[in-house]
Amino acid sequence: MEYVRLGTTGMHVSRICLGCMSYGKSPSAMLQWPWTLTEEDSRPFIKTAIERGVNFFDTANVYSGGASETVLGRAIRDYTRRDEVVIATKVNGPMRPDANGKGLSRKSILTEVDDSLRRLGTDYIDLYIIHRYDKDTPLEETLETLNDIVRSGKARYIGASSMYTWQFMKAIGIQRANHWATFVSMQNYYNLLYREEEREMLRLCLAEGIGVTPWSPLDRGRLTRPWSDTPVTDRAKNDAFAKRIFAKSVALDKPVVDRVMDVAREHGVPPSQIALAWLLRNPVISSPIVGATKPQHLEDAVGSLSVRLSDEEVVRLEELYQPHPPTEAFS
Repeated sequence: MEYVRLGTTGMHVSRICLGCMSYGKSPSAMLQWPWTLTEEDSRPFIKTAIERGVNFFDTANVYSGGASETVLGRAIRDYTRRDEVVIATKVNGPMRPDANGKGLSRKSILTEVDDSLRRLGTDYIDLYIIHRYDKDTPLEETLETLNDIVRSGKARYIGASSMYTWQFMKAIGIQRANHWATFVSMQNYYNLLYREEEREMLRLCLAEGIGVTPWSPLDRGRLTRPWSDTPVTDRAKNDAFAKRIFAKSVALDKPVVDRVMDVAREHGVPPSQIALAWLLRNPVISSPIVGATKPQHLEDAVGSLSVRLSDEEVVRLEELYQPHPPTEAFS
């Protein structure tokens, strides 16, 4: 395993982050997905990740109504020392149907951080991330509350996720002006099939020393197999979000997927390793967030660290890309 500083912080994270969205089930959760695994089925992936040197784990309060946090927290206590891992969790999504059951108000954040700590079974969160931008809450209210959480010791660092670059820079400006804890990471949607973040967000993160931890680096599995016009996995068949965003770009994406398959065959490796190796080659990328629900998912992700792409191969992978409209990830 390789490790890198997260942005300009002194905290080191593994080059692969294990995403835990698929771990844990809760019948009462406001947001849940049919592909999630039970705790019994989830634990082997967390154990294997730790054994392979992964020290970075990403979850969110909204994943199966907190069940993901519970599963991750128990597994970490059983398989390693708490201070040897970096836990990231997120806040914003709907946890209850009442008026204050979601969002980034002071009331919501202070409630949710304590609930996340309880479910994780820890007294601090390494990286506390706002799960998108909340247009219904004054930005200053959110940022001051996050600063209070860091100063209280409940979180070591804070980060943000998919939003427009102007929103992110405005937040950082407010934080700096008030000498508040500043965002150290950006968790955005970025991969070979969606490269719009190269226009502004990645440039900003590189200039400001922000660590980038892309979500969906394999684009919901589309970069792991030959192109198919019909869903081939249970998740793809039931992923309503993916269906909405992918339907708009079929003609743009198929040539890129075909090119990934070509390069993978030439290297004799799974296509997922080519897609991840391309990401890891970018100096602004700290750790792609990789989900794993089958044993080979983790093995392929770790194996991507050994793949070296030539400049010529990078050109081949990138040259077919065409601009995409902004996705629903920013809403």
